[in-house]
Amino acid sequence: MQPSDYYELDLKINPDLEDVISEYFFSNFECDGVVLYEETYKDLERISTTEGTLRIFLKNTGLDEVKISIDNLKNNFKSNGLSREETGSLEYAFEKKASQDWSQKWKEKWDVTHVTQKIAVVPDWIDYQPKPGEIIIKLEPGSAFGTGTHQTTQLCMKALEKYLKQGDEVADIGTGSGILAVLAIKLGAKYVFGCDNDESVISVAKENARKNEIDTNPKANRITFQYITADKINRKFDFVCANILHFVLAEIMGDLKNITKSGGYISLSGILDDKKQMVLDAIERENLAIIEELHQDQWTSFVVRRV
Repeated sequence: MQPSDYYELDLKINPDLEDVISEYFFSNFECDGVVLYEETYKDLERISTTEGTLRIFLKNTGLDEVKISIDNLKNNFKSNGLSREETGSLEYAFEKKASQDWSQKWKEKWDVTHVTQKIAVVPDWIDYQPKPGEIIIKLEPGSAFGTGTHQTTQLCMKALEKYLKQGDEVADIGTGSGILAVLAIKLGAKYVFGCDNDESVISVAKENARKNEIDTNPKANRITFQYITADKINRKFDFVCANILHFVLAEIMGDLKNITKSGGYISLSGILDDKKQMVLDAIERENLAIIEELHQDQWTSFVVRRV
């Protein structure tokens, strides 16, 4: 069967928001993949990350629909206090492309991501032999937020590896692809509850769990994915992950505290360095104790404890 025609949307963005904007298009369009192209290089070295091109591959999409969606993105970012410099210009080009097997070129972008010496994320089309004692997570990048390559996801994964105890019960708030929930099980969690306010990612998270041989049957009581927000959860956990943008973390910090057991840990990620004060203020407001502050590139993550 010949590949069908598709539409290519080239969107100018701040690469820091690659996963956030990708998730938006996966959730609202028939989107088959994304690739980020950096555009500020000199002598083969990246000299700036202020703007790049997010190439988005779409089906059955009209220009008017794209225009409305980009305007919505701009308005959402503006209402949350993000400047043009922080989001990128969001200028775009949109055109229909002739049939071609572009999906293979998209896959060429992906390789095994070694998050730590112990944890590797492996695209499910790659045949990878793990090292002795290495935990691998099989995943299809692009299906939902949380591919394992973004710094914010890796910071949460490092926190899980360091602070999760055998037999812990874990909540993954804003689960996206389910990658953190899957990792928690592989690190020894007794039970994991993953939730998201985007209903479309729940099936993706379940499929990724099954790819990693984790039983998603409710009777197994191992892992659950649900379309729900943190304020509606009536259960407490030993460890809570929240890889969400800074202003959302600040808003729901009280909810995160409420679902954490006394003495339990919360991993907070998705925080640009220059936005961390908003999260610090929320941590102080809820009387949470900072255990560790982690950094990767321009991103900050906190591990806090409910005392």
